[in-house]
Amino acid sequence: MRDLFVTGVIFGLLPFVFKRPWVGVLLWSWIGYMNPHRLAYGFAYDFPFAMVVGLVTIVAFMASKEKKVMPWTRETIVLLVFIGWMLFTTFFAFYPDLAWFQWNKVWKIQLMVFLTALIITDRKQLHWLIWVIALSFGFYGVKGGIFTIINGGAYRVQGPAGTFIGGNNEMALALVMAIPLIRYLHLQETRKLIKIGLAGAMVLTGVAAIGSQSRGGLVAMVAMGFFLWLKSRNKIVTGIYMAIAVFIMASVMPQQWYDRMNTINTYQSDESAQGRINAWHMAFNVAKERITGGGFNMFLPPTFRQYAPDPTNVHDVHSIYFEQIGEQGFIGFGLFMLLGLLAWMRAQQVIKRCKKDPANKWAADLAGMIQVSLVGYAAGGAFLGMSYFDLPYHLMIILVLAAKFSGVLVKRVSPANLAVGSGPHPSSLFARENAGQRL
Repeated sequence: MRDLFVTGVIFGLLPFVFKRPWVGVLLWSWIGYMNPHRLAYGFAYDFPFAMVVGLVTIVAFMASKEKKVMPWTRETIVLLVFIGWMLFTTFFAFYPDLAWFQWNKVWKIQLMVFLTALIITDRKQLHWLIWVIALSFGFYGVKGGIFTIINGGAYRVQGPAGTFIGGNNEMALALVMAIPLIRYLHLQETRKLIKIGLAGAMVLTGVAAIGSQSRGGLVAMVAMGFFLWLKSRNKIVTGIYMAIAVFIMASVMPQQWYDRMNTINTYQSDESAQGRINAWHMAFNVAKERITGGGFNMFLPPTFRQYAPDPTNVHDVHSIYFEQIGEQGFIGFGLFMLLGLLAWMRAQQVIKRCKKDPANKWAADLAGMIQVSLVGYAAGGAFLGMSYFDLPYHLMIILVLAAKFSGVLVKRVSPANLAVGSGPHPSSLFARENAGQRL
């Protein structure tokens, strides 16, 4: 029954994609983040819904009469260079078959990320996209939060198998990143019942993230929660929501959860932690020797035997930073970090320009919450290998679109140039940038 339902919904929406390609971006995001087909048990489980929706979206967009303009900003340019570098390193990968298999997934994700920048053309469409992303993860957050409370935290919250968020660690990080997006929707919402529902979803999603029993998730949750409070408009209300979530967690989580979290302070004697540190040393050694790194999926026993301090302690890297260092070399790592820095700077620019503008206050709210989400990713990612996860790249593009729709991506005309005969006509304070101009 689930198979028929999921298939019916997806194929039932495809005709709308032909008329409105932006619906295809929403549908692809729902499939990519929630993975509804992975909740089925029959033919839909392995059906390539994302590929079908992606192809239909591309065809519909190319056939449409909409103006096709890519916002070439510093973020999109660096992201394109980063993608090109990952392709280059794949030619020199330690394990070509595994590397090309991973590249096949990565380039498709990045293609849809760029299509988002091309196809989403106004604030309304962007708002719907955020709703889809927030609800996709919010589904697991609400479900996982209730599951944690009912079972007293005895079992781990995990995602659908075979996806980016399949494990408890990965699910925790995704939920932490989703909470600020739900908070953004909460800030924009005027309908009382929906606002209450979003508040409840935030609390339950926080409980679910802790219920994953992920130590990296706890680190991400603390960092994200602190910045969420700092960036929040109403710190008292945000503090109340956080206090409720903490109270629920303290009431339901069992002693074994506290024992597991306490191992963060005793990592020297923790086998898992030592395995990660060994993998980090190995990644650094590979990058020192090879400018292209080891390529995708290089963390395998032969690599450890050659580059690790302890050749017998084979462990997954569990870090977005050392994953990039090992697989893409220092150049790839530098581009990865530069993307994060540019996104943060863009968010600051949007906040500065829009926070006192009633018409564009939404953009300042969104930029602030994306910063909070990226803080959670940066903190939790130190202990989780999710450097190719769709969401952070999607959030960077959403930031660019928020800047575009709020008028931040326009050139300010200097007051000196408003003098007669020295510049544009005084009737306009801003001159819109050329569609292809770079910022």
